[in-house]
Amino acid sequence: MHPWCFLTNHALILICVSRDPGVRLRDIAAEVGITERAAHRILSELADEGYVLREKEGRRNRYSIGPMRSLRHPLVEEREVGDLLNVLVG
Repeated sequence: MHPWCFLTNHALILICVSRDPGVRLRDIAAEVGITERAAHRILSELADEGYVLREKEGRRNRYSIGPMRSLRHPLVEEREVGDLLNVLVG
């Protein structure tokens, strides 16, 4: 693992969800390089703030992104999460 990264774990989890709305928590954790517990905490924070929407599909969750939510930092608060994902994921 590199000592630092340009993107936070929150952003990396958003990328995982945008690539695969049916992604499992253990797969998110493995891709981001964090524990399942940390991935669950971050995903819950994103859901609580409306950046990620959860829907039950049988025994699994299906996720979607709230693309119109503003980014949280004052430097970029006029931009939306969808803008960020379009640049990073396409």
